[in-house]
Amino acid sequence: MADLRTRVAEATTLAMKARDKARVAALRLVNADIKRLEVDERRTATDDDVIAVLNRMLKQRAEAESQYRGAGRVDLAEQEAFEAGVIREFMPQPLNEAELEALIEAAVRDNAATSMRDMGKVMAALKGAVAGRADMAAVSARVKARLGA
Repeated sequence: MADLRTRVAEATTLAMKARDKARVAALRLVNADIKRLEVDERRTATDDDVIAVLNRMLKQRAEAESQYRGAGRVDLAEQEAFEAGVIREFMPQPLNEAELEALIEAAVRDNAATSMRDMGKVMAALKGAVAGRADMAAVSARVKARLGA
């Protein structure tokens, strides 16, 4: 399977061929953010880097959409929602509740975590497995509850 950078570039080409202007515009934003990361860090972006970029873009779109809706600008809010939908197409499959619980249990067990002092180790172990697949704030809350905070 192609890496995420390649998938985004191919999707952009397909959208251009289909003359889907809105989709092309959204994909160009994604390509630009990936390219910005590569130029800033002077290296080729990995899939993890791309997922981090996509996560940041999704958060920005969600915040902008809620602000536009609050201001009564439904047209701009719908544009942000459309862009978020295009971005989500490239995100990994989200974890379901059972998978997330299993990962948390495994991380707690593997790190012999017994108290809140071990939370950092558990979160570090989980970061790679859940990046882009679950909200880290929600994961942190679950780990806190599991460790008896």
